[in-house]
Amino acid sequence: MSAICLIDTSVFVEILNVPRKATQHDEIMAMLGQKVAETEQLFLPMATILETGNHIGQNGDGTQRRQCASRFVQQVSAALNGESPFKPVSFLKAEQLQAWLDEFPDHAGRGSGLGDLSIIHDWQRLRHQNAGRRVYIWSLDDHLSGYDQPARL
Repeated sequence: MSAICLIDTSVFVEILNVPRKATQHDEIMAMLGQKVAETEQLFLPMATILETGNHIGQNGDGTQRRQCASRFVQQVSAALNGESPFKPVSFLKAEQLQAWLDEFPDHAGRGSGLGDLSIIHDWQRLRHQNAGRRVYIWSLDDHLSGYDQPARL
C-alpha cells in the first residue's frame, strides 16, 4: 500500500513558489512528482492551507501576491473538488479546538505554534486509522519531519 503524506506549510509554499518564501521550488516539485508516481495519498491539513494563505498575503509586491494567490486558490479549490493529487483534511469542530487549546501552552513552550500542533494531531489520527501504512509529515522543518510512522504488518 502507498504511503500517506501530510503536507506542511514549508512544503506547500515551495509547491506554490511563494515569493520570499520558496527557495527549493524545483527540488520540491521533483519530489512531488515522485510521490504522485508512487501513488502516495497527499493530504493538505487545514493549518497548511491557512498558514500558506497568510504567507502569500504578506510577501512580494501586489502583482506577485495576486498571481500567487490565484495559484493557491486553484490548488486548494481543486483539492476540495477532488480534482487534485491533494486531499484537504481536518475541518475543526469546537471540541477538537478546545482540546488542542488545552495542550497548546506546553507545545508553545517548546517553540511550536498551534498550526503545527493541529498537523501533529492530523498525523496521529491518520496513523491510528492506517496502522499498516507509512504515515508521515512532509516538512522542511526538523520538528515536524520526524513524524514518520513506518508501515506495520
